[in-house]
Amino acid sequence: MSAKPADPTLAKIVAASIGRSEFAERHGLDTAERREALARVVAEIEENGIEVVRFSFIDTNGQVRTRPIEARHFPQAARNGMPFTVALFAMDSANFIFQPVFSADGGFGRSTMGGAGDMLAIADLATFRILPWAKNTACVFADLYLSDGEPCPFDPRRVMREACAALAERNLLYVGGVEVECHVFKVTDPRLDLESCTQPPAPPQVEAVRHGYQYMSQTVLDEYEPIVDRIRRALIDVGLPLRTLECEWGPGQLEITLDPLIGVNAADAVILMRLAIKQVARRMGLVASFMSKPGLPNVFSCGWHLHESLAFADGAGNAFLDAEQPISRLGLHFVGGLLKHVRAGTAFSNPTINGYKRLNANPLAPKRAVWSIDNKGAMCRLVGGAGDRATHIENRSGEPLANPYLYMASQIFAGLDGIDTQEDPGDPLADPYAQTSKPLMPGSLMESVEALAGNELFRAKMGSEFVDHFVGMKRNEIGRFLSHVTDWEHREYFEAF
Repeated sequence: MSAKPADPTLAKIVAASIGRSEFAERHGLDTAERREALARVVAEIEENGIEVVRFSFIDTNGQVRTRPIEARHFPQAARNGMPFTVALFAMDSANFIFQPVFSADGGFGRSTMGGAGDMLAIADLATFRILPWAKNTACVFADLYLSDGEPCPFDPRRVMREACAALAERNLLYVGGVEVECHVFKVTDPRLDLESCTQPPAPPQVEAVRHGYQYMSQTVLDEYEPIVDRIRRALIDVGLPLRTLECEWGPGQLEITLDPLIGVNAADAVILMRLAIKQVARRMGLVASFMSKPGLPNVFSCGWHLHESLAFADGAGNAFLDAEQPISRLGLHFVGGLLKHVRAGTAFSNPTINGYKRLNANPLAPKRAVWSIDNKGAMCRLVGGAGDRATHIENRSGEPLANPYLYMASQIFAGLDGIDTQEDPGDPLADPYAQTSKPLMPGSLMESVEALAGNELFRAKMGSEFVDHFVGMKRNEIGRFLSHVTDWEHREYFEAF
């Protein structure tokens, strides 16, 4: 029996059934350059036998939201946009919905975001990557647009793009270098019983992959080698500029550094790096956690040290470089801006309740908003110095769970404000922990979120709409935490009183 011929009418309908028909073209997003890039991606898909493309965007919490699409439909999705419900921006870190998504404006104050309807994810084709650890699978990151073609105001990539655009107006580029720590543990019980399938779910039971604390020991590294090598190869094969992958202080603790990257690429790399490590670890029966201070015995806190500088867009080199001084006047004022806005900015560098357990308890974490020359006790450590082309600032306050787009964008906006107001950070301090007169870092997420709520700079630069959204989401998360009875409370009060 011969096969029925394809129905040309049906083929036309199917070709327009994903997203909104020719959405990119109708809203001025489709350029000759983008069409050429799409042709290259389609050729790469065909050449490598890719069957599934994970179409992804990054939400406010830094979580990667994904719809996998059959590769044959990718060109259509790239032209029409991939629909995602706007309700994803009404979910907190545990996926609890905290606003009325089915109302006329969805709780967002916009009719185009009402009724839990769709927004359109437009693929950034430069981010297309084949995932070497997943069979015949690739992924792409996307920028978000509302149904009327307006950029989604809550898209973290949009915030980062606007920060980079503000730099571009001054002939400047953002240069971001990543130094992130995480833990890798062996899963002994994945806790898959239905009683553990709560929201959020009960975490798996784990054990160390080896003993700690032996910092930078080659013996320890060699014992880790079967794990480290698979992670290392995945990071390199997915196209990340890996610099080091080494054993850190505590049991199961790793540190990853990447070469510096420009602008949004620096933030994209963090997302891809976290995805790769978590997914490769799971395939080995392990769990990788970027939580700053896990509630496990004898583990050490993890941080994210953000190495950053500005460069002249015309190729004139490092804007923080000075031939005679440790840092240029522009760089000095940039640091002044970071310190000036630290209380609000910490909501982006440490956006979880847990992150402050590291800042408050870890003897190696910064305690006060100060800067120094090559002293790792300071919030901002100057690396390099007079005549050193690699001169940059290392912000040591961040936690690994920070949304990289918001962390970096907040640094840019705060630093630019320091440049505009010629903010003087004072002299670099040789003993950061002894500076009792200098401002303390925020002691909790509650403090930093309330500081952000009243910060006029971030409202002006990121948009009050975005700041209110971020603050509302975090207040909901804080409220859930404060309503939870902790082990500490139960021990403290139950029997004694």
